[in-house]
Amino acid sequence: MDRYQRVEKPREETPIDENEIRITSQGRMRSYITYAMSLLQEKGSNEIVFKAMGRAINKTVTIVELIKRRIVGLHQNTSIGSTDITDTWEPLEEGLLPLETTRHVSMITITLSKKELNTSSIGYQPPLPAEQVKAWTEFDYEGEGSPSGRGRGRGGRGRGRTRGVSGMISNCMPSLSRLTGDSLCMRT
Repeated sequence: MDRYQRVEKPREETPIDENEIRITSQGRMRSYITYAMSLLQEKGSNEIVFKAMGRAINKTVTIVELIKRRIVGLHQNTSIGSTDITDTWEPLEEGLLPLETTRHVSMITITLSKKELNTSSIGYQPPLPAEQVKAWTEFDYEGEGSPSGRGRGRGGRGRGRTRGVSGMISNCMPSLSRLTGDSLCMRT
């Protein structure tokens, strides 16, 4: 496809309700969680709807599970589906014809509600028991934005592991090597 470029089609602008959150693979989980929590707690929404497609589905499920474990009594209804997306490609070289490709993309819609939802729905999940829910505190998930500003990683203190001959010499056991004549070095 290096001889083609994709044609950006104008998207159909479907209105988004205030309580609807569309999750993308580029967005930060913390932003989505903070916004959803503010809708449910501060703005008084009784229901929020998460929508995602393709690679953002995993992130959406994780976000919903985190929110359910921070607010007591949230009912959940999940529905899945798919849609076909057609991409148009224009040739960059003479003599080539325009192409159209169709992708089959999965979709998910998860509704969280303070009020009971349709319990006979296939995707319905009752609220978690209160003992499994703990109060939400900022900087509490995923290691993002810890108060010290340091997230996961390998630290950064200490001598570290040296490589090469000088590192092996410092790890040798000189007393044993003098007795046996062998250079016995421990690998670290």
